[in-house]
Amino acid sequence: MEEFGGLLGLRVSDLPVIEEIKTNDLVFYQYPEQIDLDHIGVTGLFLGYFIPWDGNSNAVIAQEHGFKTIDTIVEGSVVNYENLDNYQTGIHDYFKYLKFGFGRATDLLSMSIRRGKITREDALQLVKVHDGIFPSTYLGKSLSDILEPLNINISEFEKICDRFTNKKIFKKNDDGSLKKDDSGRPLKINYDNL
Repeated sequence: MEEFGGLLGLRVSDLPVIEEIKTNDLVFYQYPEQIDLDHIGVTGLFLGYFIPWDGNSNAVIAQEHGFKTIDTIVEGSVVNYENLDNYQTGIHDYFKYLKFGFGRATDLLSMSIRRGKITREDALQLVKVHDGIFPSTYLGKSLSDILEPLNINISEFEKICDRFTNKKIFKKNDDGSLKKDDSGRPLKINYDNL
């Protein structure tokens, strides 16, 4: 559970060191020792072990039971039904693009290709449109409003983004700064050769 179920590779025992959280405040989140779990036969199970996990199918079922989507595609994505509950998701997806050179649109379209719902060629065209979009808004909320609780303005945010962008996969100007398109998206090296 700690590895795959929400802490993304962290352990509860990491949190007091990394986040300066008191150990006593984490008692309810600590797992028994593996030897104890093995002794009584406990194992973690995920629904995806038993049914093919498909966000689109899940969204259709949820909509039949009252779930509301939005009227447009979510920024940086290709769907209108996921990540509707957190304005910071646009920043997260943009950071992923800056680090790895692909974002949420690529993730979703790759799954659609594997399921035979779209061709690779059509997916690549959508990726070029939707991946790596600078998150100036997310779900209609401005980036400046999203950054406000962090006491960071857009200029500071852009400097942080540029500082931590993977320079091996994006084009640079002669002065070493990142080349960007008119929307602020860094230009990938060999992007046209996909």
